[in-house]
Parts: sequence; structure tokens; C-alpha cells
Amino acid sequence: MRRASSNLASSLLSRTLAAASSPAPNRFLHSALYRSTTTGGSYDHRRWFSSLLRPYTAASLGVAGAMFTAVAATSVYQEALAKEPPPPEVIPKDVVLYQYEACPFCNKVKAFLDYHDIPYKVVEVNPLSKKEIKWSEYQKVPILVVDGDQLNDSSAIIDKLGQKILSKKKADEEDEETKWRRWVDNHLVHVLSPNIYRNATEALESFDYITSNGNFSYTEKFSVKYAGAAAMYFVSKKLKKKYNITDERASLYEAAETWVDALNGREFLGGSKPNLADLAVFGVLRPIRYLRAGKDMVEHTRIGEWYTRMESVVGESSRIKA
Repeated sequence: MRRASSNLASSLLSRTLAAASSPAPNRFLHSALYRSTTTGGSYDHRRWFSSLLRPYTAASLGVAGAMFTAVAATSVYQEALAKEPPPPEVIPKDVVLYQYEACPFCNKVKAFLDYHDIPYKVVEVNPLSKKEIKWSEYQKVPILVVDGDQLNDSSAIIDKLGQKILSKKKADEEDEETKWRRWVDNHLVHVLSPNIYRNATEALESFDYITSNGNFSYTEKFSVKYAGAAAMYFVSKKLKKKYNITDERASLYEAAETWVDALNGREFLGGSKPNLADLAVFGVLRPIRYLRAGKDMVEHTRIGEWYTRMESVVGESSRIKA
């Protein structure tokens, strides 16, 4: 059961249980200590036991009512968060993603594929040799090959898949969803590198994740981890200057709060279900969520509840294991 719906059910159940059961112990004690038997024998005893059992009967009914309410609420919540996979006839037969595991743009594409339950294979590209994409004139990732057709650039990939699979028309440039997707590409991604490489410790943590999940030989893992961490530490300083970032964490927290403000009290930017902007923000944040930077972001901003909802609704990866 999803975390959010489980918490909702538990809360409803515990409150009703408390209300239903609290009077029973006091009434039992009162009857046991002060009730006297009179002539009339068995009839009076039946009445006495009946009075004792009455609060427990009420409590049982209360428990049953609480369980029904909790189950109903859980069902409604799960229905609201239920995914809407595309019709089987429009799902591509062969989807291959060429990626770097830690790349935010690649993770944006994966969030789209996972949410829509589109099965895909992954080819992890070695960032040093790029031998896995030697066949392509386009030498960046992500590259998505859909039934033999090559798609490049994360936002363009999602647009084309949306039009083909979801029959989603190209949105207006001033549309809210489009505006925030553009914000992800033009702003949010640029505050990530200065945060995950802001000092030697965090740079090593990031490259430990990269080398553990990337396509590297044993010797490459060692050299890339330490040489890469040192290089990106200095690159991050240049990125700070390029994007006018003075305080890395403050810029990350500000971006997270800006996104929460955009939700304006809604579960998702798309309302009751995520739209492409929700998936884009979730996708680019997913690689850093459990690094030091991501943990700090969740601890010091309001984005945690939305992120948890997104984890629940996106669900398990639809990646085909090799």
C-alpha cells in the first residue's frame, strides 16, 4: 500500500478507535463496584451483564465503522493517484534509452516512461569513451530509440512521445505546464551541480554514486571517482559564477520553495494527477534526493510532501532488466 494512503487510513482508524473505546473501562469499573443484585435471579443478572457488554458492543461497532471509513478513504485516495497507462495498442514495442544513470535530463525521460508504464531497456553510456553511441551523430544523452526511430533531447523526447502515445497536443508557450517545464531546463538543473559538488566530501559522495551506477571498468571507477570529483568541484565554482549563484544551498532551497508556491495548495501542478511539469521536476531531483544536498533540501523546505506523493504515483520503474 502506498505510504500516503496508508498514513491517511491509520489516522482515521486511530481517531475513531479512541473515540469508540474510551468510555468502556470506566463503565465496567462502575458496574463491578456499585451494581447490586436483587431478587429476580437470572433476569437481573442478564440485565447486569447486558449493561456491561453494551459499551463493548458500541466500541465494536465503532471499530467496524472506523475500518470501513479508513478502507473507503484509502480506496478513494488510491483511485485519485491511480496511473492512467496508454492503451496497449499505442505502446511502442521496442524502447531503448541511452543514458548516464546520474544525468538529470535522462532521469526526466525515465520519470515519464515509468509513470506511463512504458517498458524500456537501458544502455549505460561510458562518459569517457561514449563507445555505446558511436553510431549516432548526436553525441549527448539522453537518446531514446523508439521502434527504430531516434529521438534526442529530453524535452523534445517527451513532447514527441506525448503526441504519439498520449495524443497530447503541443501546449501553448504561455501555458502553465510549459512555463514550469521551461523553468526546470533553464533554472532548476543549473542549481544542482553547485550543490552536489560544493565541497570535497559532497563531490566524492556524488561520484561514488555515479561510478557505482555508471558503465565503468574497475580501473576507470577508481580514477573517475577521485579525478572526476576534483574536476567537478572546480567546475561547480565556475557554474556558480555563470549562473550568479552566491550560496549554493540557498539557491536550492529557493528553487524548491518556488516550486511549492507554484503548486498553490494542489496535490500536483496538474491538479489531482501529475502533469509533464511535475514529472520534469521529479525526474531531475531524483538523482540527488538521497545525497546530502537532497536530504538538506527536504529537511529545510516544504517540498518533501510533494516529492513523496510523486514517488508513490510514479511507482516502480518500468525498465526491462537485462
